[in-house]
This record gives sequence, C-alpha cells and structure tokens, in this order.
Amino acid sequence: MPTRDPEHMHPIDPGLWARLARSSFRSRFRLDLQDQLYLASRTPHVIAEHAASFVATRIAPERPRQDGRQTPWRGHPVFVAQHATATCCRSCIAKWHALPKGRALTAPEQRYVVSVISAWLEQRRDDPRQHAEPDGRQFDLLDSPAPHEQS
Repeated sequence: MPTRDPEHMHPIDPGLWARLARSSFRSRFRLDLQDQLYLASRTPHVIAEHAASFVATRIAPERPRQDGRQTPWRGHPVFVAQHATATCCRSCIAKWHALPKGRALTAPEQRYVVSVISAWLEQRRDDPRQHAEPDGRQFDLLDSPAPHEQS
C-alpha cells in the first residue's frame, strides 16, 4: 500500500474493506446488543466525536501509552470498530493503513482514522446481521425467537 501524503489524506481505499474481510481476525468483530443500542441512541456525529477523542488521546501521540494494548476489546462501539478496522494501535495502523509509527499522527491522518472507524460503524448501524450476543456469538434480530419461544 503506498504511503499517504499526511497533509492531503485520500478517501478510504475501497480495497480496504475487502482486505479486512479476508482477515479471519479482523472479520470476526461484531457489535453486541449493548453496542448496537448505544449506536442507536446517538447520532453518527456524536460517535465520530467519541472516536476522535479516543484517537487523539490513545493512538495519535508519537509514543502512545501502552501501544499495542491501549484499545479495550469492548465497552464502546468505537473500540470494537478500531479492532475490526486495524486502527487499534500504531503497529496495525502502520501495517494496514501505511501511516508510520514513531511520529505523532497529523490532524488529517487522525481524521482519516476516524473516518475509517465511522464508516465501519455506519455499515453496521442498520444491519442486524452484524450484531453479536454479549458473549460474542452472532445473532440476527430478525430471526431471534420471541422471549416466550426460547427454551
């Protein structure tokens, strides 16, 4: 993947989604019911603000604190999206997005990372087939039995 000009970030490469889908690790991430409810209760703009805050404080510094372990696995839909999109740490960002480690991310690079996270979340916002149970098992709201039908 070519290195991006940090002052003029390009739009998200459509091939990114195909590459992420081919990764057995990246493609297994799903939003649990709590994440889905959280997304439904907030606008995309608010979620993007959360993502921007997490990226600025946890990812963007030249030497992020606990790099490689700074993004929790759950607790906010943005965290799930970061792991799914390889924007969870500087090593993953360098490998998948060609933004090198060892220097702070520029403002345009941070906006790019947030746009990747936001796009992944928006793709899943209204797709019930992308949901997962809190324990990680997938479920489909459309096919879930009513509570009285469960055994």
